[in-house]
Amino acid sequence: MRHRPRAPLVDRRAFLKAAGSVFLAGLAPGAARAMLATDAVFATAYADRQGRYGIALLSETGRLLHALPLPDRGHDIAFDRTFGRSAAFARRPGTFALVFDHAGRGEPLAIAAAPGRHFFGHGVFSPDGRLLYATENDVDAAAGRIGVYDATDGFARIGEFPTHGMDPHELLLMSDGRTIAVANGGIETHPDYGRAKLNLATMKPSLAFLDRETGALVERHELSPDLHKLSIRHMDLDARGRVWFGCQYEGPALDRPPLVGTVRPGEAMALLDMPPDILSGLRNYIGSVAANPAAGTVAVSSPQGNRMAVIDATTGTVLAVRSLTEVCGLAADRDGFLATTGEGRIVPVSGGEATLPDHVWDNHILRIG
Repeated sequence: MRHRPRAPLVDRRAFLKAAGSVFLAGLAPGAARAMLATDAVFATAYADRQGRYGIALLSETGRLLHALPLPDRGHDIAFDRTFGRSAAFARRPGTFALVFDHAGRGEPLAIAAAPGRHFFGHGVFSPDGRLLYATENDVDAAAGRIGVYDATDGFARIGEFPTHGMDPHELLLMSDGRTIAVANGGIETHPDYGRAKLNLATMKPSLAFLDRETGALVERHELSPDLHKLSIRHMDLDARGRVWFGCQYEGPALDRPPLVGTVRPGEAMALLDMPPDILSGLRNYIGSVAANPAAGTVAVSSPQGNRMAVIDATTGTVLAVRSLTEVCGLAADRDGFLATTGEGRIVPVSGGEATLPDHVWDNHILRIG
C-alpha cells in the first residue's frame, strides 16, 4: 500500500502548535520570546569549545533557541512532520541515534545500532511517521544497508535491505512517498580503523533508487570508470523531482573532476559543467547540498574550499559564489539559503550574520519549522 506524498514544511504557527506550551516552557525566557517572533526554526548538530556535543535549534536570524545534549558527535537530523519529532544520527562510524519530541512529550529515546552495524549519519522518516530508515554499514560484509525502525514500537529495529553499494551516506524520500534515493559513496571503512579509507583503488560509487516497502532495487546509476574515485555523498530534491548530488574526490588533488550532478528514475546521470575557476575553488569536496524548490535554485558548499555556490536548477548556471570559512551547513529559507560554518557563524538570507563562538556547527542544518 502506498503512503501519501511528503508533506510540505510546516510554518512557524503550525510548528508552535505542534510543539505547544511544554516546548516553550522548556526554553529560557529570551529564547521563548525569540521562538514566538521567529519566522523559521532550524536544527543542527554542534560541538562546543568544552568538548560537549548536542543538537541546537536556531532562529532564522541565528539566535540559539534550545540545545539538547548528545553522547558524541552528531551529523544530520531527520524530521518527522507528522508527529513533530526529530532523529539525530551519530557521525560515521557512530552507533547511536537520538529521537526527541518537539513538544517534550517524554524523554529523548536513544537507538543503538544493531550488532555488526554502524550508522552513516543520515536517516529519513516515512511520510506517515511510522517508520524510520537509516543508512548503515554491514561491517563484516563491507556492504551498505538500510535499517528499518518501527516508530510505533519504541523504534525497534524490524528489518533491513541492501543499498546495492558500499558506504551509503545520505538518503532521500522521493515525491511518490515510496521510493528512496541513496548515495553509495563506494568507500570501504571498518570501525577497527576509525575513519580510514581502505579501498580507494577499487572504490565504486553509485546512486540507487529503492522501494522502501519491499526493499527491491528500482534503478542503480554508476559514474563512468574514469570517475570511480568520485564518492557520491549528499543530495537534495528539486521542484521537478530531480535528485541533485554532490561528490568528494579521492583522486589526485590537482585533478578537477565535476563535483555536482543530477539524476532521476528513468533518466541517465548528468554531471554539471561548472566554470573552471568556480570548480577549482570547491577543492574537490562538496560537503552539503540543499535545494530551494520555491526559488528554483540549488546550493552546494565546500568547507575545504571555504565557499558556497548557488545554481539555477533549470539551466545549471552558477548564479552566485560566496566565500565563507569552513562553510558546510545549508538549508533553504525564503528565496535563498541559510548557511552555517565550523567557526560558529550563522549566515541568514536576510543579510548580516550571527556568531556563537562557543559552538562549532556540524556539516548539516535542517529547517524543521
